[in-house]
Amino acid sequence: MSRLSKEEFRAMNSPLRRLLQRHYELPLLRSMGIRFTGKDILEIGCGSGYGAELMMKDRPRSYLGVDVMEEQIELACKRAIPGTEFRLEDAARLQTVSDASTDLVVIFGILHHIPEWRIVLSECHRVLRLEGEIYLEEPDGELLDWFDRWSKWNHPKESRFSLRELENNLSGKNFRILKKSHMFGFGFYRAQRV
Repeated sequence: MSRLSKEEFRAMNSPLRRLLQRHYELPLLRSMGIRFTGKDILEIGCGSGYGAELMMKDRPRSYLGVDVMEEQIELACKRAIPGTEFRLEDAARLQTVSDASTDLVVIFGILHHIPEWRIVLSECHRVLRLEGEIYLEEPDGELLDWFDRWSKWNHPKESRFSLRELENNLSGKNFRILKKSHMFGFGFYRAQRV
């Protein structure tokens, strides 16, 4: 997984990002059926822990957030959210997460930072219990190309997949897509492990 540029790190930890996550992304995932209560949750790319803060309000059984950036893990731990655990770990090699140990995987737009994103989907399948679910959002590769020309955030070229390619890979990793929504160049998905 690649690290965020300094500019993107600031943007992902800004009040605007938290506002979007709280009032747009999470409500959209809720409309697709996401439920946290009583679930064992794994968040890939937990960042500063703000997503964990939102999810913990619904009282999951457990929450584990992983990220490859030590700076993000430090910010997440500073939140001191009861019942959460944050680990410095590569999502393509979830060595500390047991097979079939998780009910729910949540990815708030981080796969496009991971050249090995297909392996991450395989790892998500491995750690999910039978009929466990993955909820994710990602930008389409063409949108990312346009955005990088403007922003110079330089996302890895190997992870600029189309939404169709993402959907095909989900299905190819033994997930059944239950719901999907495409808006403004982003795809939102609810898929079940089969």
